[in-house]
Amino acid sequence: MSEAPRLNRQVCFALYSASKAATAVYRPVLEGLGLTYPQYLVMLVLWEDEPRSVRELGAELGLDSGTLSPLLKRLESLGFVERRRSAEDERRVEVHLTEAGNALSEQAKAVPQRLADAAGLSAHELAQLHDTLERLTAALHSAI
Repeated sequence: MSEAPRLNRQVCFALYSASKAATAVYRPVLEGLGLTYPQYLVMLVLWEDEPRSVRELGAELGLDSGTLSPLLKRLESLGFVERRRSAEDERRVEVHLTEAGNALSEQAKAVPQRLADAAGLSAHELAQLHDTLERLTAALHSAI
């Protein structure tokens, strides 16, 4: 008779626990910026390249419109983004950073370092972990 699976040996639980811990480490810094973790992820995408359509943001972050729309509405009410209809295609809604949203990127540069400091891993180990997680994510997506 085989032994029942143990929780502490499950990769899925280790990933879940690490994700929760990382979010908890980020939380105090993000609260200082007035952002939640999901809002921070939206802002990261926009800081890389904007404007982005709502559809592009959803695809990049793996969020459906039911989840993304309230995030964008809140970011808009905070004054960090604006949603506008595309001049080329009225059906397309684009998300633009405001001046305040652009300015926030400077303060947000401290966020990744917070995780790096808390993790106790070298820059090389963090890079390896990132690469491993990217490969795992790609493999799991292709298995769906």
